[in-house]
Amino acid sequence: MTDKRHLTKTQQRNRGLIREAALEIFSQYGFRGATLDQIAEASGLSKPNLLYYFPSKEAIHEELLGGLLDLWLAPLRELNDEGDALAELLDYVSRKLQMSREHPRESRLFANEILQGAPRMGGTLDTDLKALVDDKAAIIRHWVEQGRIAPVDPYHLIFSIWALTQHYADFDVQVRAVLDGADPYPGAEAYLHDLFLRLLSPRG
Repeated sequence: MTDKRHLTKTQQRNRGLIREAALEIFSQYGFRGATLDQIAEASGLSKPNLLYYFPSKEAIHEELLGGLLDLWLAPLRELNDEGDALAELLDYVSRKLQMSREHPRESRLFANEILQGAPRMGGTLDTDLKALVDDKAAIIRHWVEQGRIAPVDPYHLIFSIWALTQHYADFDVQVRAVLDGADPYPGAEAYLHDLFLRLLSPRG
């Protein structure tokens, strides 16, 4: 494997081509279904050239996953305990939906890893992800105690937001087939804002 600290512009370009091709292939076929031959072909490089930069399929996959969790948790990190509770949560829904729209392949890559039992991300999920979710769940619980939002389990609220927004990336083909190819995101954002506004608005 090449030393990333001393790459020429051509080497940087080739590594980028490999990562981009691998993201496409892994998001389509999952780790088990993807092959180095497919990645090499999609990158426009020969397989021996690919292996000069990455010694194995596992090495490419691990590099992609390395930066994925930071990208995927960025919208949750922006949840601000000093902001308006309802506005903060609806903004979080919008950010997650935007993430699905702009990074559908990353969403599918993450989903495939989780469906396989997170063999390459398990330790990170138990530490970085859990710590962040615990922190934001405490903020949501505090908002409930203050009466700023309706009573709700903070963890299951976060799970629901994940499920309802990432669906549009992970099941894009199905969604667009049902909608005759129409862009689902404007309608999705309006619907989800209304749904969570009804759920979270303080009662009485």
